[in-house]
Amino acid sequence: VSFTLELEFSCTILLDRAEVMLQATSDSTEATPQDNVVKLSVPIRYEPNLFLSSNTNLHRYEVHPLGTFIHSSGPEFTTTVKVQNLGCYPIQNVTLHMALPALGHHQAAILSVTHVLAENATCVLQPPDEGMQVVPVPPEDLQHMDR
Repeated sequence: VSFTLELEFSCTILLDRAEVMLQATSDSTEATPQDNVVKLSVPIRYEPNLFLSSNTNLHRYEVHPLGTFIHSSGPEFTTTVKVQNLGCYPIQNVTLHMALPALGHHQAAILSVTHVLAENATCVLQPPDEGMQVVPVPPEDLQHMDR
């Protein structure tokens, strides 16, 4: 005999474990009735319901031919990244890694992060690890394109 149990949990009472006891009985006489009971205890893991959104104030960027841009840096822009818990269960130890395309043709820097603001979070800005390869953005040849 096999059993499938589907349990529903309340958002108001969070449990660490679910315990189930199954007992088989019969009308006949049995020599070893102690093996007719099984107790199961399993840890409960709640499924997260995270929503990740982003918004930026810069929706276009000018591309200049190599060597013709006189400023050392481009326009400043702000990007907001928001992680929301849409579920009713608390979520702990969430880590978000963001890789930003910061290198262009001939390893030219096209992006530099000047500061990070965080609400209800701890943010650490760090350069890529030695083992992590930074893939440069390849140059695009748009001279032969109609649009």
